[in-house]
Amino acid sequence: MKSLDFLRFLMFPLTPFYGFIIRLRNYLFDKNIFKSGKVNVPVISIGNLTIGGSGKTPTTIYLTNLLKNNGFKPGVLSRGYGRKSKGYLLVANNRNSLNDVEECGDEILQTIAECKVPAAVSENRVRGANKFLSETKIDSIILDDAFQHRWIHRDLDILLFEQRLLIAKNKLRRMLLPTGNMREHFDSTKRADVIILNRKFSSKEELPAEFEQLFADKKVFTAYYESVGFVDVKTHSFYKPEEFVGQKSLVISGIANPVSFLNALKKMNVETANHLIFRDHKFYTKDDIQKIRKSFYDLNTHSVITTQKDAVRLYPFSKEFDDVDIYYLKIELKFDRQKEFDEFVLKCIK
Repeated sequence: MKSLDFLRFLMFPLTPFYGFIIRLRNYLFDKNIFKSGKVNVPVISIGNLTIGGSGKTPTTIYLTNLLKNNGFKPGVLSRGYGRKSKGYLLVANNRNSLNDVEECGDEILQTIAECKVPAAVSENRVRGANKFLSETKIDSIILDDAFQHRWIHRDLDILLFEQRLLIAKNKLRRMLLPTGNMREHFDSTKRADVIILNRKFSSKEELPAEFEQLFADKKVFTAYYESVGFVDVKTHSFYKPEEFVGQKSLVISGIANPVSFLNALKKMNVETANHLIFRDHKFYTKDDIQKIRKSFYDLNTHSVITTQKDAVRLYPFSKEFDDVDIYYLKIELKFDRQKEFDEFVLKCIK
């Protein structure tokens, strides 16, 4: 048994207590004792049942662009996970960010960079949404990571699952916190209007019978990531994937699931032997930058390759990377039945 799994196993006595609290909270919402507040525009919520990456930010970007391209004026509201500020904060009023990454978090800045829409962060989504509406001209709101935040009513509740979680042989990951990775029991799936199974860069696989049965009466779509190319972190210049084939690079990442990122690079024949892995949502320091620079020169690599989420946190150190070529892998979320998914989303909010 791996050391991390052993530690998870030791935490098992706390799991039933956590599960009781979650079930009690959901019961109070289901019985309308805890009430969800409404706002005056359509609201789409994107979330998952686990900690870690299942593709919420790429899905938020996809939906934001879908609404933009169909005549809506969407805004994105997030809690701003990992930020050092508190309360409501308007992050972007139109196209450009008004705050730095430590004040608002990396995910919301990534969305702004891709979609050029108003965005805000707030732990209290109802209060935050009303404030957001009063300060901007948006006509719809996309909530990033809000499946558990039941205090705000949503017109469309989207639930994401990473395929890897559902087919994994290690069942510890599918247990409730703190033993496993689950924020809620799988039966909370009943609240979702639509389910997205994200296989990321993997092949599509058949789900175990228990999950086929769980999703039987739900609208289910399958999605995956497509590597578009590489973007220079400092200049934002775009490069085709083939320009990096066989190149000796230093790969760095501070995301929940670096395995998926490394596999994507391997599929593109980008060398990944040299890599530095940091914790998820890591705010890089000057010491970290010096460590990256030292590895870059010690290993005699051509470039540094990172994720788009990390690029948001590394951009403030552009001066320190003046003599280092650093790029992020640009990915896009794709659907196997894209037209059907798009039509379903638009029908739910029109």
